[in-house]
Amino acid sequence: MVVVLHRRKLEATPLKMTVDRSDAGCPVVVVSGDLDFTTIAPLRTELQNLLDQRPGTIVLDFGGLSFIDSTGLSIIVHTWRSGHDSGTALHLRNTPKFLATILDITGVAGLLARPPEGDSDGSAVPA
Repeated sequence: MVVVLHRRKLEATPLKMTVDRSDAGCPVVVVSGDLDFTTIAPLRTELQNLLDQRPGTIVLDFGGLSFIDSTGLSIIVHTWRSGHDSGTALHLRNTPKFLATILDITGVAGLLARPPEGDSDGSAVPA
């Protein structure tokens, strides 16, 4: 007996992103779909633009996130690091369980809990 497996090409769910700038000091970036190497460019550009404006906090809302790879994880770390150095806190909201697990296993969750430079009491991070 011969079994032939047909490989189905896995396609990424398009990344969708909206930015709420109603509070200039705390923009909210809502991300849904797949966050991976093939879809990350628009988010990377938007986050850099926001970091250049130096808000007190940037919120990433991942309520609609369906997948993340190491590239997506790296943009979270990069945004945290850049913001941390310039006084901008990064806050994640509506984090799916799979992402929370990845953040915990990789140690990124502990990194994100650290307040930005010049904010030793953590007051810049919204509750």
